[in-house]
Amino acid sequence: MDYHILREFADSWAALALLLTFIGAVIWAFRPGSTKVHDDIANIPFRHEDKPADRG
Repeated sequence: MDYHILREFADSWAALALLLTFIGAVIWAFRPGSTKVHDDIANIPFRHEDKPADRG
C-alpha cells in the first residue's frame, strides 16, 4: 500500500462512511421516541432544587 492508494480511499469511501455515520447519529438523536429521554436528561440539574439529594 502506498500513500496514493490510501489517500484515494480516504477521499471516497472513508468520507462516505463518516457522512453516513453522522446522518445516522442525527436520526438517532431526533427519533420520535427520544423526546421523553432527552427531557429527563435535561432536567437532571433541577431534580433536587428544594432540598439536597439523599446520601444513600
